[in-house]
Amino acid sequence: MKTLLPKIYQPYELSRKYLEKLHHLVSLLSRLYIAKVFFSAGLVKLRDWDTTLFLFEEEYQVPVLPYDFAAYLGTFGELVFPILLAIGLGSRFSALALSVVNIVAVISLSEIAPAALYLHVIWGILLGHIVIYGGGILSLDHGIKRYRLRKYPL
Repeated sequence: MKTLLPKIYQPYELSRKYLEKLHHLVSLLSRLYIAKVFFSAGLVKLRDWDTTLFLFEEEYQVPVLPYDFAAYLGTFGELVFPILLAIGLGSRFSALALSVVNIVAVISLSEIAPAALYLHVIWGILLGHIVIYGGGILSLDHGIKRYRLRKYPL
């Protein structure tokens, strides 16, 4: 029995080693995908600002905030945080901010199609992963951390 355990565990360890490297690529792809989704939504809002204001006033029911302020805030969030997320600068904070935008988008719609809700859930899961694990080694956050540790070792 003692010799069987290492034989079973060795392939697991080997696959874990390679899958950990893949994690960083998947984190990058997740960041780029989420950034594209939210940035595109922000551009749509900018292209037809009158319609955006109308939708925030009549269609979206953003709690607490005046509709025009909510429109500016939502558009700002959909344009700025995706850029930061894509380059991996402040990845956790950007993902958290986009999570709030995502949640408010779902809450503010009185009726949401099941397919649209499903997409928001997927985006929320990807954003949650970035909030918890960060942007990975393929991010500016990681580069800044490495620079700081080289410049100012603990």
